[in-house]
Amino acid sequence: MPHHDRRATFMGLVAIVLWSSSVAFIRTLSEQMGPFSTVAFSYLLAGVVAVAVTALGPGGVGRLRHLPPKYLWGCGALFVIYTACFCLSVGLAADRSQVLEVGLVNYLWPSLTLLLAIPLQGHRARWFLVPGMVAASAGVVMATAQGGTFSLAGLLANARANALPYGLALIGAVAWALYSNLARRWGGQESGAPLFLVASGLAVLPLRFVFQETTSWTPRLAVEFLYMALVVTVMAYVFWDHAMRKGNLVLVAAFSYFTPLLSTLVTALYLAVVPGPAIWTASVLVVAGAVICRLAIVEGPGVARPD
Repeated sequence: MPHHDRRATFMGLVAIVLWSSSVAFIRTLSEQMGPFSTVAFSYLLAGVVAVAVTALGPGGVGRLRHLPPKYLWGCGALFVIYTACFCLSVGLAADRSQVLEVGLVNYLWPSLTLLLAIPLQGHRARWFLVPGMVAASAGVVMATAQGGTFSLAGLLANARANALPYGLALIGAVAWALYSNLARRWGGQESGAPLFLVASGLAVLPLRFVFQETTSWTPRLAVEFLYMALVVTVMAYVFWDHAMRKGNLVLVAAFSYFTPLLSTLVTALYLAVVPGPAIWTASVLVVAGAVICRLAIVEGPGVARPD
């Protein structure tokens, strides 16, 4: 069995708790700044701070020059794709009610992380992995269906009305599941998260000018922005990256199945949205699917990282 760093595992759990507030804060910031400005400014500030913190540590920024190429470019690209897709899916949602639905689509990533751990981490799966994935997928279908019904016509009508946020959230979920596994397989001793954060902000920044977004700063906006950039982004992403490289991947990914319910609760309270029965049912299905997937995974010897 592979050795796991308990401190790294705990950091992964903290990251999950912090991320539970991300949907709410991305949405309220997007309403005040615009979705592209929210992503660009939050991640640029987060990246600059993370690089500065790295510079103050042993070895300074020079440590980042020794990141394995596969990890730097492969995981870096997946990080940017996830960041852009997830944040923009929340920011571009038609209204605050749809934000809850988009958030649940994004939270397919815990189940997908466990599923992809089979080919990428050498784990084995029991037969009930399939019903676990079916349950999680059913929760997403319920969340995105019109009025919570399973009518194909209603689902297609809802998708035609505003399909972009759902599609972005799904792409983001797949990208983050891949990142979480490949960071473990390709990562070295140092985290590339500071560079990935800067790259994410720079990738979206041009869109801010294309769509001519403007920002009127207020005390509330400043506080929300700093929380999103420095706590939810810097702390959570650095913690998660460390956990994926050195912690117990299966345990952390399994704990993340609590995130859909916690995120739905936090988002509903902060945005003053009353979730209907379908959203809560969908949340339970997504959580149940992740739980079943976790129980179905038998941790293998892991995949050796390159020297």
